[in-house]
Amino acid sequence: MSISPNIPTPQESYGYEAAGTPRWITILLVLMMAGIVVLGIAGYSAQTRISQDLARQQEQNKILTAQLDQANTRIADIKSKVEITTQRMGLTQSELAQAKSRAEAIRKEQQTSDQKLTEEITQVQKESNEKIGAVATEVGGAKKDIEATKTDLEATKGKLDRSLGDMNVMSGLIAHNKDDLDELRRRGDRNYYEFTLQKSKSAQRVGPVQMSLNRTDPKKAKYTVTVVADDKTIEKKDKTSGEPVQFYVKGSARMAPYEIVVFDVGKNQITGYLATPKDGGGSAPPAAATPASAATPTKP
Repeated sequence: MSISPNIPTPQESYGYEAAGTPRWITILLVLMMAGIVVLGIAGYSAQTRISQDLARQQEQNKILTAQLDQANTRIADIKSKVEITTQRMGLTQSELAQAKSRAEAIRKEQQTSDQKLTEEITQVQKESNEKIGAVATEVGGAKKDIEATKTDLEATKGKLDRSLGDMNVMSGLIAHNKDDLDELRRRGDRNYYEFTLQKSKSAQRVGPVQMSLNRTDPKKAKYTVTVVADDKTIEKKDKTSGEPVQFYVKGSARMAPYEIVVFDVGKNQITGYLATPKDGGGSAPPAAATPASAATPTKP
């Protein structure tokens, strides 16, 4: 059979289509189809996630709704109980307002009272501080006085000394005036009896002994006395002021001797003191005995 010259053959048709459709269009169409597939898959995944999130959100909303319902129920119960309690107490809204107003007034009164108390405490603290300051000043002054007194005492102690007595026995501390004697009394080491003797034939009691002044020599500050102790008479002749004049009495031999110290030698008069040990013991050494003159007791 003969082929019509106007109908193309299959080979001619393929060559015509190949020549009429460019290759890049085919590639582009393939890429577009692939992109559409990818977008479809991504859209599906996103939709799935959104659906899941929405489901979870709805579930949470249900839970919150249930909790809110429970809270509303509790609030309703509490409100009902409050109303019932208010009714039982017989309180009205006006009374509640009055009670609130009274509570506010009490609070303000308390604040005023607290402020007043704070001011009073501040004032008391101020006065206390002033008093403490004044006391501190007085204490400081007293401390200075004590220091001055201590200095005076140290100076007085420096004036007190010891020396050998007329019996070659080391004396106790010797006072040279009344102030020194007062210091010795404060120390309390011995018994001290202050005296002023007038020239007389009669004896005068001085502490535990009797003494009489025989004569004086004011220019040489010398004197002579007679001491009567334990029914024995001892004459101390031509002694000097400031010299420890020593003698023993019964019970003092093992202790320090008795000591007479004269401050001042005047015309027919001497002034001084007698010092005796605090405790006695032992027997006294023998002393010459002569008749004693009459004694006139006096206070030391």
